[in-house]
Amino acid sequence: MKIYFAGSIRGGRQDAGLYEQIIQYLKTFGEVLTEHVGDPSLTSAGDDGPNDRFIHDRDLEWLQSSDVIVAEVTAVSMGVGYEIGRAVEMGKPVLCLFREGTCSNLSAMIAGCSNVNLIYYSEFEELKKPLQKYLFSYKGSK
Repeated sequence: MKIYFAGSIRGGRQDAGLYEQIIQYLKTFGEVLTEHVGDPSLTSAGDDGPNDRFIHDRDLEWLQSSDVIVAEVTAVSMGVGYEIGRAVEMGKPVLCLFREGTCSNLSAMIAGCSNVNLIYYSEFEELKKPLQKYLFSYKGSK
């Protein structure tokens, strides 16, 4: 299974450590195409490519080749929202993760989208079982 993980880069890197935990867990289910999102050395400058066009085109290619999209949406990110919208448009299964108890509000465009599955959680450990259930149910439907 090819997994596209989306998390904030230019919108803020405060959750990079959490992204790394999620990515490591996702790797037990398949190949994570976007491991760099959890890299603690990646800054909010989004310097993971030579220019913006390269990053856009590379990421869309990964998105297109993925089987499932998992997006951590607690930190507000225009890029993550764009990726989710494009994934929905492509007919890809999309799972969004939102951490409750933060000062962030979940976008109505995510919460109200019938093509987006959503898991609310408070800490990483309680995310594991529902994430596993979702990925196994997706894998079983293929």
